Amino acid sequence: MALMSAEEFFYGKKVLARNVLLNLLGLSLPLIIGFFSMPLILAGLGKERFGLLSLTWMILGYVSVFDLGLGRATTRYIAFALSQGEKDQIPSIFWTTVIAQFLLGLIGSLLIFSLTPIIVDEALKIPLWLSAEARTAFFLLSLVVPLVLVFGSLSGLLEVWQRFDLINAVKIPLSSINFILAALSYFWPLSIVDIVLAVFFCRLLGAGLLFFFGCRQVPELTKKIIFKKRLFPRLLSYGGWITVSNIVGPFLVYFERFLIGAWLSLEAVSYYTAPYEVITRFWILPTSLVLTLFPVFSTWQQERQEKIVELFFQATKFLFLLLAPVILLLCLLARVIFRIWLGPDFMAESSLVFQILAWGVLVNSLAQIPLALLQGMERPDLPAKFHLGEVPFYVAVAWLLVHHWGIEGAALAWTLRVTLDALLLFGAVSRKIPSFFALFKQSQGIAMGLCFLLITMIDYIFKAVIKADNLSLIHLIFWIGSIIIFFYFSWKHWLLRSEKEFLAQFFQQFKLKL
Repeated sequence: MALMSAEEFFYGKKVLARNVLLNLLGLSLPLIIGFFSMPLILAGLGKERFGLLSLTWMILGYVSVFDLGLGRATTRYIAFALSQGEKDQIPSIFWTTVIAQFLLGLIGSLLIFSLTPIIVDEALKIPLWLSAEARTAFFLLSLVVPLVLVFGSLSGLLEVWQRFDLINAVKIPLSSINFILAALSYFWPLSIVDIVLAVFFCRLLGAGLLFFFGCRQVPELTKKIIFKKRLFPRLLSYGGWITVSNIVGPFLVYFERFLIGAWLSLEAVSYYTAPYEVITRFWILPTSLVLTLFPVFSTWQQERQEKIVELFFQATKFLFLLLAPVILLLCLLARVIFRIWLGPDFMAESSLVFQILAWGVLVNSLAQIPLALLQGMERPDLPAKFHLGEVPFYVAVAWLLVHHWGIEGAALAWTLRVTLDALLLFGAVSRKIPSFFALFKQSQGIAMGLCFLLITMIDYIFKAVIKADNLSLIHLIFWIGSIIIFFYFSWKHWLLRSEKEFLAQFFQQFKLKL
């Protein structure tokens, strides 16, 4: 089965739109289940066991660092081999990464297994009555690590064929099972050991299902298991740069919180963390889009440049059209949202932080597309170098702004950092693609940006004149008018005829009328 071209991918079978929706469902549904199950989990397990369970979830989330970027490398190199007509290379690429991930997972398992006595008895303040249960839970948790890492290559193989239906059919239950199993403790006496053991068998079943689906897509996988020593350094070099970004990324995300806690107070940390955790949930939209785009970007060749860059601009446009109005609405109603949700104290302290971070999330969401394109073009080193270079800039700016303006300064420092990152990523794409600026001008990106900037300025002037803590009719009229202007300008002057036709066909699919 040949990989479809970028043009066929976007227009022919509506695969992009369908898979973005599938990925969005796959990311959002476990969050919703987790939100509603949390009270049951806390009541069923108690505070001590719930804290222990949270640590196991954190470890499962962060052991992916042992992957060394090989999961994404699997998708990139298999997609490229397929686009070159070298399907015979797929088994060697797949098995090289899977075997490497499994061995790296064993190293992670041994590390967690050997450190468990130190973690339980010395590092953590675990009550004596819970220490034996905690030790057994961490020992069992170490067995899950290889399965977590192998998942990257198993799902990466299916991503190449755009089989996100199969991937999410496995991932949604697996991501939700952590919450569902823990919630059952409200009805039956379950220990952390019981939950971790069930998670292990569920992960094992999930890995088996993904492998089964992968073998149906590529039957040759079962005929020849081979580890290519000469291929591994290339995969490791590619994945290593992604690992650099994965390691530096959390520091760039959480550094300002440590400054707030050190210089201000833990209460100030809460006032900053609440809006941050809410607004960054919107990252599931660019994440859903990038998961779908990356296999296509990975087929990058000079002769296919025009089609892939066209896809790049179209994806950026649609992401902007989806997110920008929502960000505008949230900024307009920030004080109302926080007054209803968390009370007047958070309304007073967190509203401006929320508004500043919201614009950073919009910029950072758009930056995910050039990031995926650079990684697809086999240049993961550029984003990683940018992240390393941003560290001293971010530390200096955050240090200065938090010192002078508190949590609002922290939000501004974060937004400035992600804006710089976006400029660097788009700049790197423009250097790799000589026709970038001509296409950007043709797409009327500057005009659209100025239009939205103008609406934003009017929005902030409006809020400066009319300060209200409740949703008023004039607020609603202003937002509706702004959005009508925004979408009218977008439809009339920004979208190409082919893009309008695509949107019309897509909405007709769901029996909607534009």
